[in-house]
Amino acid sequence: MEILHSKILGEGQPFLILHGFLGMSDNWKTLGTEYAEKGYQVHLIDQRNHGKSFHSPDFDYQLLAEDVVRYMNHHHIPSAIVLGHSMGGKTAMQLATSEPDRVSKLIVADIAPKFYPPHHDFIFNGLSHLDFDQIASRREADEELSKYIKDFGIRAFLLKNLYWVEQGKLGFRFNFEVLRNKMDEIGDNISATAVYEGPTLFLRGDRSEYIMPTDASDIKKHFPNAQIETIDRAGHWLHAENPEQFFEKSMAFLNS
Repeated sequence: MEILHSKILGEGQPFLILHGFLGMSDNWKTLGTEYAEKGYQVHLIDQRNHGKSFHSPDFDYQLLAEDVVRYMNHHHIPSAIVLGHSMGGKTAMQLATSEPDRVSKLIVADIAPKFYPPHHDFIFNGLSHLDFDQIASRREADEELSKYIKDFGIRAFLLKNLYWVEQGKLGFRFNFEVLRNKMDEIGDNISATAVYEGPTLFLRGDRSEYIMPTDASDIKKHFPNAQIETIDRAGHWLHAENPEQFFEKSMAFLNS
């Protein structure tokens, strides 16, 4: 079985970080370095069909959680702090509820234990118009994508996935076709009976609608020892939009 690709920073207590949908481990390099400086061994992990990890036609949260267990076994990690953002947060919740002994503390960034209807159509529409037989540079890719996606931040996030497949030919690291066809699985919820009783922190962006006040009871049902904190001046990419407060609140939780 294939092992997830990762970048490992620092020495100390293992701390796994799982990126969001269409993201990659590099998105967490800055914060990962800060956690490593506080005495953690930080594992920035690419989930399947993302970054430099393997591509597979199979994609659901049970499989994503099993990938992390296999990764932990490979690296001889009995248990770890696990932080997941968005899709990675769902993977982290699935892991914590199905393998609670492997997760010492859980941090979930801007995602709730509920079903999210598919809402990335405009992104896939834009990406599908990128013809890499015609596009020869990142600037050209950005110009084409800007016709469909106006938000510069979203475009920059997506274009981080570009790499040179061969000389003169760009491509995406993520598995475009599989991810486009698995939109329902990406919005999926953890099991209705899933519970993790370990210490848990949910962080939400004050400008994001992914975690609403009405989600608190659901969060407490699945994660009875959860606390919910808000990151100011931040939307869904809260770790990039207010990294200082994200770091401060997550460290307060880890030190408590």
